[in-house]
Amino acid sequence: MSSTKNSSNRLIHETSPYLLQHANNPVDWYPWGHEALKKARDEGKMILVSIGYAACHWCHVMERETYENQKTADILNRHFVAIKVDREERPDLDGHFMEILIAMTGSGGWPLNMFLTPELKPVYGGTYFPPEPRYSRPAFNEVLNALQDQWDNDRPAMLKELGALQSYLNKKMAPAPTGPASQEAGDP
Repeated sequence: MSSTKNSSNRLIHETSPYLLQHANNPVDWYPWGHEALKKARDEGKMILVSIGYAACHWCHVMERETYENQKTADILNRHFVAIKVDREERPDLDGHFMEILIAMTGSGGWPLNMFLTPELKPVYGGTYFPPEPRYSRPAFNEVLNALQDQWDNDRPAMLKELGALQSYLNKKMAPAPTGPASQEAGDP
């Protein structure tokens, strides 16, 4: 595994200890905000939102194995807008994306890695991705390359699948009707 420490990325200006731990990764990390979201829209790139926290063991493992790897950083920097989020600073984002991840996969955890369209529609998600396939998980670079290949070469099919996924998520995440009004409307 090739590991290179570059000059600091945008996280160097953050106050979160977790974000600062990633400030010298070769990944061109952005904090969650307008600048990152605008870049994704302007450049038509998918977004990786990676959420973790300072005391998270697997967050540190993935950083060491994956985000410090120059080859992985090159793929991310070329084809994605990478956003790092501290779940302790942004429980709203963590809760939102965790709910989506659990609906998509049946489980959750950290690091929470969610891929989105530039319009913030979820495409794919997972927790820890190893550098090589193991633990019944694909290698992170395989995930990146597969998503990018589909985004570049079969976007209509990807967006059609996203429509079905969005319908599923909307149903799965909708609160169940309760009380007399829902029973009168024919709901169980």
